[in-house]
Amino acid sequence: MAEESAFVDLGFARVDLDRRRRTGFPEVIFGPGKTPAEVAQIAAVILQREPVLLATRISREQFAAVQKEFPAAIFHERARCLTITREPLPKLRRSVGVVAAGTSDLPVAEEAAVTLEIFGNPIERVYDAGVAGLHRLLVETDRLRECAALIVVAGMEGALPSVVAGLVDKPVIAVPTSTGYGASFGGLAALLGMLNSCGSGVTVVNIDNGFGAAYAAATINRLIG
Repeated sequence: MAEESAFVDLGFARVDLDRRRRTGFPEVIFGPGKTPAEVAQIAAVILQREPVLLATRISREQFAAVQKEFPAAIFHERARCLTITREPLPKLRRSVGVVAAGTSDLPVAEEAAVTLEIFGNPIERVYDAGVAGLHRLLVETDRLRECAALIVVAGMEGALPSVVAGLVDKPVIAVPTSTGYGASFGGLAALLGMLNSCGSGVTVVNIDNGFGAAYAAATINRLIG
């Protein structure tokens, strides 16, 4: 692809049309800071080239602007994501597990799940399985062990990824969330707990970054085939 055709300059954004060739996945729109009209314009450029569109941290106003131009757009309210699928990306053989400690962690977990699905990954959801009731996790051990990789989302003290890592022989991607009371410091306590995990094979992404965890897990799954 010629360098001059690798992106489209909209003035406020340079839309990367070569992203999927280089990295395996199309460019994704990050909603905050963009006007509804800007999100719609970026979406239109991406969809000229790509069969799917994903936008994260999207407001209802931004979604409405995109849906006006593309009626097939879907708003995933809890995940705060927007997706459009004209033609699905190839489906991968192995599943990725998304484990959430509590219901309060579901916005981040669902951001991960929506990202994985639009990129062609089958999902195994295990929700409300935190360490306060460990039996809820243990009954799902067989399902977890069948997954290619696991995303584990938790706030509070962030202990769940360490527990999961002790049960499986798969990569565990830990996502700290900002869920918790005062001394959780907006997810910093969970982040530090996960970074200091005694469970081998735990990788940690930024606070509330369900998208980043899903992107990493999808890349791992593609390598496995």
